[in-house]
Amino acid sequence: MAATPAQLGAIAVVSALGGAVNSIAGGGTLLTFPALLGLGVPPVAANATSTVALWPGSLASMLGYRKELQGAERWALRLAVPSVLGGLAGALLLLATGDAQFRALVPWLVFGAALLFTLQGPVMAWVRRRIAAPHPERPITPTWGMVAVQFLVGTYGGFFGAGAGIVMLGVFGLMGLTNIHQMNGLKNFNGLCFNGVAAITFAAMGLVDWPIAAVMTVGSSAGGYAMSHLAQRVPQRWVRAAVSVIGFGSAVWLFTSR
Repeated sequence: MAATPAQLGAIAVVSALGGAVNSIAGGGTLLTFPALLGLGVPPVAANATSTVALWPGSLASMLGYRKELQGAERWALRLAVPSVLGGLAGALLLLATGDAQFRALVPWLVFGAALLFTLQGPVMAWVRRRIAAPHPERPITPTWGMVAVQFLVGTYGGFFGAGAGIVMLGVFGLMGLTNIHQMNGLKNFNGLCFNGVAAITFAAMGLVDWPIAAVMTVGSSAGGYAMSHLAQRVPQRWVRAAVSVIGFGSAVWLFTSR
């Protein structure tokens, strides 16, 4: 479809906000996906276009968090492979899903992701009390179980990116990580992996609206890079609260607008 200049301008603004949201906690697709649906783009094609357009923004955001990955290199390298394989599996699953089925699943997926992150704090506090865990900042080595979980997260991310960052933050917390900013760095790195392979798959299958994707790329890159620096200066409790609000608010909107 051919978008008007006004529509492209609106998409640019929305994608900038989406890039900023991705930088804080993930879920930028919750903004860009509905906007594309409003332009008349079919759901599967809208998700594909959004994934391709937001990937450069994730890269820009990752540049802002590169220092936060120091000390977590083992995590990043161990989880990159399952993220890539999961992203490919999720992209292929989306290609096999019709627009109606995909639209019906989205609210449930986002609600589950928001619920997981919100429960992460109380669950981790209970686990630490039960096992008398040492100081929460101790080094933790990724296990094969964690690798398997990241594959599932990557599959979800390749299928539909909205909420994937929230899922990863919750999973990282359950794995034992406690520094929200370091978790954001790992989240952005792994998002690059599974969204990258999904974007390549969608582009190869001809599902991407390239004029819209180009405008969204500029907006998401600017928003992601700018917000990555600001997010690191925000207290952790504010970041966690923002993640929960974004997740549940988006889920409610998706349920009521189906």
